[in-house]
Amino acid sequence: MSRKEKLLASILANTKTVRYEEACKLAILLGFHHKGGKGSHRVFKRTGELVQLNFQNRGEYIPPYQARQLVEMIEKYGEQL
Repeated sequence: MSRKEKLLASILANTKTVRYEEACKLAILLGFHHKGGKGSHRVFKRTGELVQLNFQNRGEYIPPYQARQLVEMIEKYGEQL
């Protein structure tokens, strides 16, 4: 199992323990681009996608609702990985 597959599996298995840096890496792999943010926030956008991903670093993890948004994007664009 590759690193990418392990990362996907861990995020899909438990949305309560998604690391901030891993979420940012995965957003880029899904075709999103870093568009800014201040402090502990990072915003990612994708051309043609109305939803933007906004990740907040809370003790090295993102909040579960942000992880669920990421899972939705994995389900939508995951085939491109």
